[in-house]
Parts: sequence; C-alpha cells; structure tokens
Amino acid sequence: MSVARQVVVEADGGSRGNPGPAGYGAVVIDPATGEPLAEAAEYIGVATNNVAEYRGLIAGLTAAKALFPDAGDALRVHVRMDSKLVVEQMSGRWKIKHPDMKPLAARAAAILPPSSVTYEWIPRAQNKHADRLANEAMDAGRDGRTWEASASSAALDAPRARTGTAPPPVQGPPGDQAAGAAKARAALAAARGAAAPEGLFPMPGAEEPEPPVPAAPVTGQATPAPESSATPAPEPSATPAPEPSATPAPEPSATPAPEPSATPQTGWGSAPDLGAPATLVLLRHGETALTPQKRFSGSGGTDPELSATGRDQARRAAEHFAALGTVQEIVSSPLRRCRETAAAVASRLGLDVHVDEGLRETDFGAWEGLTFGEVRERHGDDLTAWLASPDTAPTGGGESFAEVAERVAAARDRIVARYAGRTVLLVTHVTPIKTLVRLALGAPPEALFRMELSAASISSVAYYGDGNASVRLLNDTSHLR
Repeated sequence: MSVARQVVVEADGGSRGNPGPAGYGAVVIDPATGEPLAEAAEYIGVATNNVAEYRGLIAGLTAAKALFPDAGDALRVHVRMDSKLVVEQMSGRWKIKHPDMKPLAARAAAILPPSSVTYEWIPRAQNKHADRLANEAMDAGRDGRTWEASASSAALDAPRARTGTAPPPVQGPPGDQAAGAAKARAALAAARGAAAPEGLFPMPGAEEPEPPVPAAPVTGQATPAPESSATPAPEPSATPAPEPSATPAPEPSATPAPEPSATPQTGWGSAPDLGAPATLVLLRHGETALTPQKRFSGSGGTDPELSATGRDQARRAAEHFAALGTVQEIVSSPLRRCRETAAAVASRLGLDVHVDEGLRETDFGAWEGLTFGEVRERHGDDLTAWLASPDTAPTGGGESFAEVAERVAAARDRIVARYAGRTVLLVTHVTPIKTLVRLALGAPPEALFRMELSAASISSVAYYGDGNASVRLLNDTSHLR
C-alpha cells in the first residue's frame, strides 16, 4: 500500500549570455523540517535561460520520484520556481508555443501524474538554494569539470528556515509586495481621513487642473530622441512591413474589479489585503527611420515601420522579458511600429498579441512629419496655444491632449478590468505612456513635457483594487546597453 508523501521541489536554471553557457539546479525538500533530501545540478552547454529552467524542473521532479518510488499516486510535489514562464506554462495558464519549450514541458509533465504536482512562483531571493546549484554547475562546466553533489556548498550558502509547513504562496508579479503596499496606502488614507473614491479610476475632465502656462519642450537631450509629446518623430517608409499575427483585444471581464471599502480602515493591522495589482509594463516601440530627426509621428501620418535599429531594440526587449519571465499578456497599439515590436516579444514568449485602438499615438494633424522647429515656423500661434492648454488640438484637426487622455484612460480601465492581478505588456507610444504615468501620479497636463521616453524604453505602473496606482519604473533602457 502506498504511503502518502509530500515534498517541495525548488528548481532554477541560468544562462550566461542567453543563449550562452547554461546550467540548472534543483533541490528536493522535506516541508516538515526544511531539510534538503536530494540535490541535482548539471552543466548543459550553450542554451537559453528558459531551456535551463525547464531542465531544472525535470531534474527536480525526477529526483522527487526517485526518492519515493513506491509512493505512486500518493506522492505530492509542490514546485517552487522564480521563472514565471515555467510556472504559468506548466500550470496550464499560458500557451506553450516556442518549439524549444514544447518537448521540455511534455517531458516534465510525464514524470508524475498532473494531479500530483502543484506550482508556485517565488521571488529569486527565495530560490537561493537552486540558484546556487545552477551556478555551481555552470562554474564546473566553465572549468571543464562535472558538478559533484559531495562538493556542493549550496545548502550552506542558502540556509532555509526550519518550519513545519511549506512557505506560503507569494502573491503578485515579481518585485511586487502587493499586500504590504496596499496596507500601507490604506493606513495612510485612514490617517488622512480620506474617503474611498467613488470609481475605480477617475476620468480626466471634471477635476482637471487649470490650463498650464506655456512650457517649452526639452531639447538637446544626450539620450536617444523620443517621440515626445512636444517633439515626436514620424518615420515614413514606402516599404510596407509584414504585419504580425494579432487578435482583437478581448472585451473586459464580466467580473467587476474589487470595490474600495466604504469604511475607512484604522491602523496597519486592520488594513485590507487588496491582493495583487494589475501591473502594466509600458514598452515604447523601437526606432523608425526618422526617429533621430525628432519629427512629429502620430496616428495621422504614414504609419512607418521599424528601422534596422528599431528591430534590434525590439529583439533586445524580447530577450529582456524572456529572461524576467513575468509578462503574462501583450496588448499593442494598432500602429505598425508597435505591432512589429510587440510581435518580436510575443514570438520570444510564446504569447498572442491583442490590439487596443485606445493605445494609438496622438493624431498631430498638419504637424505630422514636421520637426518642432518647422511647426514653430509654419504654425507658430497654434503651437503656442497647444503648449499652453491640453484642450487645444494641433493645426488641421488633430487630437488635443485632453482627448488623448480620455481615450487612454478608457483603454487603461478596459485592460485593468480584463487582466486584474496579472502583468500585461502594453506596446505603445510616447503620449499614451506619458499620459498613463501622469494620471497615475495625479500630475498636471504640463508634466507631459517634463518626461523623457527613449525608443524601446520600459516604464511600469501597478493598479490596485482601491483605485490607487503606483509608478514603478520610468524610461528604463538598461536592456539596450
């Protein structure tokens, strides 16, 4: 008769180059004592991070099964990994499209009955043992050696607490302490005596600040030129680019977002746990041919394709997000430069691209294709009025910033409602990204002229069920260096 057994498997993999010299590590742990029962690690040659992570999972499950060969269906394995990709794919929530991942996932799934294995994402800091094993294996491969368990110090380098139960699941995307942040905001609101907001997100208009004084856009930046709201850049091209496969953006979920509490909370201990936020990772598209010329490039122009530089930027962004393993959905502007950028990331992650019309760039009217100086020369009065008020549209029937803010806020609400608690990559343009950041901060419209957004830069905003937003990142270009 089989004896019921429960174990925890922690696994990891790494690649020094992605792809590059790679290895994996896995440890089987007794959840009752926290003691390691078995370790496995191996240098696997040149491979990607994702391949190494799947190999670590396979090794961990194999080791768990080998420890209790007579347990049969009574063996229960709880897998903990810091790879969101592997956890979500093996849990059945993400599709597996990459040809290198499919056979590895099938191999992992065949080791034990699906009902015997559960998966949990954990931050990298909680996966030190397996991470150390993977690095030991890569070090051994670099030196021409074979990793040996007897020489491993991973258990000593990554001590674990001796608890009676497995660690509780961590909520939210990597790097997000959702519950703590939510409690902090609720406690601060209670201390201020603030009433809960009536709606999830306020729409711009009713309580907009007074029109700003004229503000000159920032020029002469040393960093790559953005299509800033004041000096955007169209990049016309006569050669049509192949369009990536895209599906229409799904309708918002019928399940409403959590309503904010009507009763103010008192103290940190009684603050509500709002759960994981919807995290919008905002990726500006890659460069097009005329981006360096700082020309207005909106939704009323030539819809240019990515340049060679822009395609390389999209590739680097794709590698960055693959290494993180955090993106769960991709939504793109309908314009070509965004769809091409989104397609590069989607192909790397094995995800579909949904298109939302609300994420398109501003229509700059008669200014499309012109530099800021050319607009100043030809339409000086109109430009001055546009800089002074968010309600003023560009010459020739373009969109005002107030109109863009309303459109972008509506897209934001659709996406947040649809993907509550998930991490969504939005591939869009300068004005929509700046607008999302501005609204999250509660900043006045003139703040649009005071943000720098380089091509293929990454920003991030998290949205909570109490209506609050948290700006996490702005204009990060470290993945391009």
